[in-house]
Amino acid sequence: MSEAQPSAMGGTKSHRIYLLLKDAILSGRLPAGNKLPGENKLAEQHGVSRVTVRRAMEALQSSGLVERKAGVGTVVLEHPLDATVMTASVSNLLPNMLKMSQASQVRLIEFAYVLPPEMIRERLGMAHGGKVQRSVRVRMVDDKPFSYLVTHVPESVALHYNEMDLANTPLFVLLERSGVKVDHASQSISATLANHDIAEALDVAVGSPLISLTRVVYDEQGRGVEHLDALYRPDRYRFQIDLERNGDDNSRYWEPKVGGMPTQGEG
Repeated sequence: MSEAQPSAMGGTKSHRIYLLLKDAILSGRLPAGNKLPGENKLAEQHGVSRVTVRRAMEALQSSGLVERKAGVGTVVLEHPLDATVMTASVSNLLPNMLKMSQASQVRLIEFAYVLPPEMIRERLGMAHGGKVQRSVRVRMVDDKPFSYLVTHVPESVALHYNEMDLANTPLFVLLERSGVKVDHASQSISATLANHDIAEALDVAVGSPLISLTRVVYDEQGRGVEHLDALYRPDRYRFQIDLERNGDDNSRYWEPKVGGMPTQGEG
């Protein structure tokens, strides 16, 4: 299966329809076995031509999401080839990183020692002039990319591992082998659009929406030991937060549940 066709559509109307239908399929709103509306109806719904709808349908078929049957129509497949979605628990961040590494593969793109950007230097609590080990990795599941990871680790920590180590071993494991006692992390989640380099690495069109995560990991002394900027394909990765109801009758509220359902995190 190849995604070359949908990626090639770029920001066209057909690509927009492709993304909307793909999201409906992967989210379960269009269950397996269901028949998609006909070209005429979709063209009317989206205010486009039948030719535009046909291109979107062809892209869905090339992605392994649907099958177009003569005399029947376009049917959602039982097990779409692109439907492998990694799930990360926000409440179980550190304990579940190992599960993520075991279920996926990594491709190391860059590895170098550099002066960090000022914002990253401040977040890590480093002195001026200190270097970091900067790496760029693409993580894959079923040989398909789902995350683009840029990490900065203080040189004093990173000197305990080399490029080959990072290409074959999860970073959090290397940190622990370096003697780091990971204590806590600060994390924020947002959204962004794929630029040319990231789009190429993740096999998506330029301008495609991505989940954006920034995480700073600290040791027991409160020193920053890792700064992570991660970008995820939303069709192949999702975050889960398990909540529990707390408070008294007059002030009930939701808060993250500690030790919730085991899912997968990343480092």
